[in-house]
Amino acid sequence: MEWIQWFGEHFIGMFNAGGEQFMSLFTGIVPTLLVLLTFTYALIKFIGEERVTKAIKFASKYTILRYTVMPILSILLLTNPMAYTFGRFVEEKQKPAFFDSLVSFLHPVTALFPYANAGELFVYLGIANGLEQAGYATSEIAVRFFLVGIVVMFLRGIITEQITKYLAARM
Repeated sequence: MEWIQWFGEHFIGMFNAGGEQFMSLFTGIVPTLLVLLTFTYALIKFIGEERVTKAIKFASKYTILRYTVMPILSILLLTNPMAYTFGRFVEEKQKPAFFDSLVSFLHPVTALFPYANAGELFVYLGIANGLEQAGYATSEIAVRFFLVGIVVMFLRGIITEQITKYLAARM
């Protein structure tokens, strides 16, 4: 009969631990996410949606902007998964490359802007927790992660655009 008591204690203990984790997120990261989202939407309203749209259309004309500025803005302003809608501003033949560059940046953006891709937040928080326990600063890795993400998304955008051109020419 001891196993019934052991099972009961550990079964409810699992839910207690889950509740503690939920409350730590609710009192820690959730207020930050709400403030960041509020700031982003206020900034868009302040600048004006028409101006933001015009700037994005301008950026879509140039390769370097199309695979750096556009994905960054789309993720920061619209968050995942709405960020994909910025693809409407690029030509049809560039959509696979834009999508590829955008997707490759969804994880690195989480380090500095956790609201942008909540699905990746738990991965980053796990990495950050390990770094903190090892005695490293998470701010340094967050900035490096973000900067490397920009380089990777730019390279992936260019490479995917070339692959798309090649495959389209073969058809």
